[in-house]
Amino acid sequence: MVWLFAGMAVLVVLAVVSVTTGSRDVSWGEIWAGVRGATDTIGQAAVVKRIPRTFMALLAGAALGVSGAVMQGVTRNPLADPGILGVNAGAAFAVVLGMAWFDIALSYTYVWTAIAGAAVAAVFVYIIGSLGSGGATPLKLALAGTATAVALASFINAVVLGRNDIGDGVRAWLVGGVGGITYDRILLVLPFLLAGFAISLLSARSLNSLALGEEVATGLGENVVVARAVSSLGAVMLCGAVTAVCGPIGFVGLAVPHVCRLLVGVDHRWLLPFSAIAGAALLVAADVLGRVVARPGELDVGIITAFVGAPIFIWIARQRKVKEL
Repeated sequence: MVWLFAGMAVLVVLAVVSVTTGSRDVSWGEIWAGVRGATDTIGQAAVVKRIPRTFMALLAGAALGVSGAVMQGVTRNPLADPGILGVNAGAAFAVVLGMAWFDIALSYTYVWTAIAGAAVAAVFVYIIGSLGSGGATPLKLALAGTATAVALASFINAVVLGRNDIGDGVRAWLVGGVGGITYDRILLVLPFLLAGFAISLLSARSLNSLALGEEVATGLGENVVVARAVSSLGAVMLCGAVTAVCGPIGFVGLAVPHVCRLLVGVDHRWLLPFSAIAGAALLVAADVLGRVVARPGELDVGIITAFVGAPIFIWIARQRKVKEL
C-alpha cells in the first residue's frame, strides 16, 4: 500500500509537470485560466492543448503497462511486450491498410480495425512460436514476434509508398506519440480502454494460476485455453486502442512489469494495478522529457521509450541467458 500511494503521488506530480512544462513557459495564472478553458493568450492556449495530451499519456501508459504484464503472464515469457511480439505492428498495419485501401476515417471502425489487426498478429506469432520441439518457448516467441514486426513494417512501407496523400501523416504516426491529441480522440478510445482494463484486472487470478504451469492450473480447476484467450483479449484491446490513436509505442509493456515485480512481487492482483500506475508515469515522464530536450521542437514519446526500453531488453536477455530462454 505504501508503494501504491507513493506511485499515485508521483503520477499526480508528473501530470502537473506535464501541463506546466513545454516549449513555452507558462505562469500559474495562465495555468489556472487554461484549466478553465480560456485561450486569450498563447500560454493559456498551450495549457488547453496540454491537458488532453496529458490525459492520453496517462491512459496510454497505463494500457501498455497492463497489456505487457498480461502478455508476460499468458506466455510466461519475460521478454513479452506488445512491440516485441508484433502486436503493435499488427494493429499499425491494419490501420494503414484501412486508411489506404478502404478510406477508413477516425471512428469506432478505425479502432476496431486496429484491435483486429493486433489480435491476428498475436495469434499468428503464438502459432509460429509454438511450432517445433518445446512448444512456445520465450526465445521462439520473441524471435517470431520480432520477425513478424519487421515484415509488417516492410508491408506498411510498401502500402504507403505510392500514397503521397497519407504518407507524411502515417510516417509521423508510426513513430508513436501523444502530440495533437484532442478530447474527441480520447472519448473515441475510452470505451475500448475501459473494457480492456476490466478484462485484464478480472483475469488476475487466472494469470496467477497460469504462472504455476498448465498442469497445475488445470489441477486447480482452471480452464487454461479460456483463461489465456480472455486474458489475451484484454491485452489486445488495450494495445490495439492505444496504437489506433497514438501509433505503435514500444518497450513500455516490457520494462514496466519487471520494475513492478521488484516492488510488489508476482501476484497479478497487485502487479496489474502497479503496472498501470508505473506505465502511466513512464509515458508522461517520457512526453515531458521529449518536450524539454528538443526545445522549441519535441521528440515523440516513441523515441524516448525506445532509448529507455532497449537497454532493459538487453539486460533481461543477458540475465536470463539464451539457454534459459
